[in-house]
Amino acid sequence: MKAFRLDELEAERAANDGAYLQFIRERNMSVGLYALDAGALDPQQPHGQDEVYLVVSGRASITVGTETTQVGRGSVVYVPAGTAHKFHHVTEDLRVMVVFSPPEG
Repeated sequence: MKAFRLDELEAERAANDGAYLQFIRERNMSVGLYALDAGALDPQQPHGQDEVYLVVSGRASITVGTETTQVGRGSVVYVPAGTAHKFHHVTEDLRVMVVFSPPEG
């Protein structure tokens, strides 16, 4: 079993000065914590994997393809592989759990 605490993952992510911390990598999936502070721009490009976002905290909008919605704590968004997507209008520091399948990279 692997078990994690979000506060510890956030501290590790911040200590490494990165917006993304991958903390699980298995044969069929990977999981990470993604962070965008209020007002930040999302530099993401389309990924070669399907992904699911679970918003842990914060508020923003996300555009996936041509569709846009607002997200906040508890929101879940599916992004098909190869689809353009970006968080924007980040009004509260955003922390998002990201699941890639197959694993990213």
